[in-house]
Amino acid sequence: MASKDSHRTTGPRHRSAQDHDGPLADYRRKRDFDKTAEPEGAHAPAEPGEAARFVVQIHDASRMHFDFRLEVDGVLKSWAVPKGPSHDPTEKRLAVPTEDHPLDYHDFEGIIAQGEYGGGTVIVWDQGTYRSLATDRRGNEVPFAEALAAGHASFWMDGAKLHGGYALTRTRGGAFGDNETWLLVKRKDRHADKTDAPDPWRARSVLTGRTLRQVAAESADEASRDDGD
Repeated sequence: MASKDSHRTTGPRHRSAQDHDGPLADYRRKRDFDKTAEPEGAHAPAEPGEAARFVVQIHDASRMHFDFRLEVDGVLKSWAVPKGPSHDPTEKRLAVPTEDHPLDYHDFEGIIAQGEYGGGTVIVWDQGTYRSLATDRRGNEVPFAEALAAGHASFWMDGAKLHGGYALTRTRGGAFGDNETWLLVKRKDRHADKTDAPDPWRARSVLTGRTLRQVAAESADEASRDDGD
């Protein structure tokens, strides 16, 4: 289970007119919040000195995949990683950018209704904090957002399951545009190993200990009870 230290209370989220045109506009445009339990959220810059968070969710949508999300400038920058993060530095995992998500999504677990965008079951496979290792060619630190915009960002992860250095490198496209692809690679450090890729069906949530099937079954039971009422 993730430690309590890996959670950060970000305070209440208040939507504003700016939010409609801000970094979460695409996220909101794709969703009907009367039909999905996903958080609407808000763009909310982190408090100074607080560690940036990450979350990795398993998403049984039209295609099973892992959603890899890093807190950057008040949102969760997101990539769909079909095979999930690896502990093996020789494994290069395809990562396809998706829309920015609100920070509230850090704890989202449950069912997205079929017919809605991303319909399917979601569990929180891992979460924790990360710190930037991004530098320029001279070894000087650069802001993490700038490193991502430039197409290569290194970072250190402290999660329940993922530990050590990782890097995201853009291989096609530019600045989160159409048809953009990245690679997510584990760096060689003391946390690297040859562990097999996680089996999404056997994996358990770090929040509740449930599997995808358990979340889906419990949600179906709840829906049945509601219909009975």
